[in-house]
Amino acid sequence: MKGIILAGGRGTRLHPITLAVSKQLLPVNDKPLIYYPLSALMLAGIRDILIISTPVDLPQIQRLLGDGAQLGLSLRYARQQEPRGLADAFIVGADHVGDDPVALVLGDNVFHGHRFDDILQEQARDIDGCVLFGYPVTDPERYGVGETDAAGKLISIEEKPARPRSNRAIVGLYLYDNEVLDIAKNLSPSARGELEITDVNRDYLERGKARLVDLGRGCAWLDAGTPASLLQAAQYVSALESRQGVRIACIEEVALRMGFIRAEECRELGERLAPSDYGRYVCAVAEEFAAHSTVPHP
Repeated sequence: MKGIILAGGRGTRLHPITLAVSKQLLPVNDKPLIYYPLSALMLAGIRDILIISTPVDLPQIQRLLGDGAQLGLSLRYARQQEPRGLADAFIVGADHVGDDPVALVLGDNVFHGHRFDDILQEQARDIDGCVLFGYPVTDPERYGVGETDAAGKLISIEEKPARPRSNRAIVGLYLYDNEVLDIAKNLSPSARGELEITDVNRDYLERGKARLVDLGRGCAWLDAGTPASLLQAAQYVSALESRQGVRIACIEEVALRMGFIRAEECRELGERLAPSDYGRYVCAVAEEFAAHSTVPHP
C-alpha cells in the first residue's frame, strides 16, 4: 500500500500565523504537526509516501524530512498549485500510487490511542473498496458524518449536515483500493470548484464497497486546523507525554519499533537532535530497544 499526506491549502483558519509558516510545521507540543499523520502511515506499515503541498511550503517540509531514508522510508514530494479538494490528491499522486491501494491522511490530523496501530494494520490488509474511520464528536455538523444501521453497516454519508443522523465524524484518514484513481479522475467539481472526498466515498457506498470502522473510546482524534484545536492537541499531547514518559508520534521510535531501522541507526538520529529532550528520548529508546529483544509498542 502507498501513502499520501495531503499538506496543501493556505491554512487560512490559522492566519496570521500561516502567512509565514506552513501549518504542517507548527509545533504540537514538542514536534511538528506533520509528524502525527506521518507516524499514522508508518504505524500502518506504509513506507512509500508522497507528500503534497503548496510550492511555497513544500521546500520547508522537504528540508525537515528529506527523502525519508534515515527512517527507512521513501518520501516523495508533489506540488499542488491551488487547493482543489481532497480528492485531487489522487490525481496529483496517480503516478505515485501506480497499481497499488492507497492510504490518504490529512496533514493537520492527530491520531493516538490504544491499539491504533493494530486497527490500521488490520484494515489495510486486502483492501476491497474503501475503509473510513469514524469518531464520536459533540458537533457532527462541522464534519462529514457516517450513518450505520443496527448491524454496523455504513448506509449514508453526509457532508456538514444541518441535522446529523449520527455523531460519527469521518476522520481525515482513508484507505482505498486502486479504483480510487479512476473515481477521482471522473469526478465533477463541486459548486466550490473542488473535487470532494465525500463524492469519492459515496461512489464506493453506492456500490456497497464502503466500510466505517469506529476508532473507539481508546483512541483520540484531533483536527488541529484552528488556533483552538491546535492548542487542544498540544495540551493533549503534553499531558500524556508528561504523565507517561513517552513521546506520541516520535517518528524515529515508530521507525525502530516497526523494524524500518536498527537500534544503532535510531541512536544516531537521536544524537543529531541532542541536547533537546526529544533527542535524548530517542537515544534512550534506542538503548532500551537494543537491551531488550521485545519492547511494547508505544
